[in-house]
Amino acid sequence: MKKQYDLVVIGGGAAGLTGAGVAVSVGAKTMLVESHKLGGDCTWYGCIPSKILIKAAKVAHHSANGSQFGLNNIKPDFNWKSVREHIHNVRQEVYDDADRPEIFEELGIDVRHAKASFVDAHTINLHKEDGSEEQVTSRKFLIATGSSAMVPPIEGIEQVSYLTNENLFDLDDFPQKLAVVGAGPIGSEMAQSFRRLGAEVTVVDMLDRVLPRDNPEVTGILQQQMEHEGIRYIWNSKVNKVEEDGSSKKLHIENKQGETTTLEVDQILIAAGRRPNISGLGLDKAGLQYDPAKGIQVNDKCRTNKRHIFAAGDITGRYQFTHMSDHMAKVAVSNALLKFPMKIEKNFVPWVTFTDPEVGHAGMTEQELKGKNISYKVYRFPYTKMDRAITESETEGWIRVYGKPMSGKILGIDAVGTNAGEIVSQYAMAMRNGVTMKNIADTIFPYPTFLLGGRRVSDQWYVQNQSPFLVRVIKTLFGYRGPLPDVSNPDRIV
Repeated sequence: MKKQYDLVVIGGGAAGLTGAGVAVSVGAKTMLVESHKLGGDCTWYGCIPSKILIKAAKVAHHSANGSQFGLNNIKPDFNWKSVREHIHNVRQEVYDDADRPEIFEELGIDVRHAKASFVDAHTINLHKEDGSEEQVTSRKFLIATGSSAMVPPIEGIEQVSYLTNENLFDLDDFPQKLAVVGAGPIGSEMAQSFRRLGAEVTVVDMLDRVLPRDNPEVTGILQQQMEHEGIRYIWNSKVNKVEEDGSSKKLHIENKQGETTTLEVDQILIAAGRRPNISGLGLDKAGLQYDPAKGIQVNDKCRTNKRHIFAAGDITGRYQFTHMSDHMAKVAVSNALLKFPMKIEKNFVPWVTFTDPEVGHAGMTEQELKGKNISYKVYRFPYTKMDRAITESETEGWIRVYGKPMSGKILGIDAVGTNAGEIVSQYAMAMRNGVTMKNIADTIFPYPTFLLGGRRVSDQWYVQNQSPFLVRVIKTLFGYRGPLPDVSNPDRIV
């Protein structure tokens, strides 16, 4: 007899774990199906291990450049196997603390280690490791199987042992020469980390700058830092062919002018985007609309074309952030089980690339504002005037807030610098709750903090809204003898 559930969640990553947790909390009989380990890409191959490596690389970098803090420069005694073991240990700690099946079973969720595929729109088949199968039915489904590294159609790539985020952190030997295909977030984070640990790193990209989704005025600062640290870039170029000869790998690269070059390295890291994990799900049998490259189609309520089937996270192709996977899962389950008309929050989505300096964004981009003919003003503040940044010798960076001159309404923010992600989060919360630049400027922040630096950019709203006429009236009324404020330069920073 088929087991019946209120909600079956397929996929145990960020979206799946959140969705199952919300479902059982409202009294729904819930099953969670995962073919690998709970925690998904974020815990095992993405956010967690990459940030551990980034931290190790930053410690090594600061040790080697101790003179900027008044210390001696000391080259760290680096052992890749020790770093790799540290990554594995911390990753396991995160899993044991938050992602183990027992944690969810204690909540009342039935957890299955199996591959799920639809038999029909209300039934899935569970293919277990021991070869047995089980069929279950459910009133509702949430598909949250995530995404995997997209490998470009490069000649010879199938015959070459290459790296993606899924095997990078299990490398046996540290690569002395590393090629990174892709200058996006993953490629940039890993390029800098391996460079700081001693590898020669070359990044190849079809575009002409790092992090093309972010504002060029902030990414230019990051790119200069990366180049200063010794990372080599080959822009406006594609990899036509790869070959492997023993431990050596060759990339045949062609630029837009048709000029070719050959790059010889120890390892190749493919960081050229993501693809949805839809293979083997039997989506056609469920009658679902999807695109092999873009994922399952959903509306703003995370509902598919089948009213009882929802999807969240990377599988939808909408966003590729863990925090958005979490958010979408809440939206999906709220609509599926509570009939609560919750929609995906699209206006204030934040993102951060955890390079050094960090690059972050929230709200509307400057390009979007211009494209929609929305009037705005840019309020800027440099890290060179941020006291906490000065004390930590971390003065590379800028904060750019896009806002309305009169009301102080915040439309978006771009930031590059130490703890830019925290500053962006501060403004994301402000935008979401209608907090203005005036409200932020009037708030007391502890000194000296980086978040106080985030407030200082809102102080510029006050500075730029000074009225010489009003000051003249005040001077006349009280007999003051000081000068009128100089508003001739709209970009002045106080």
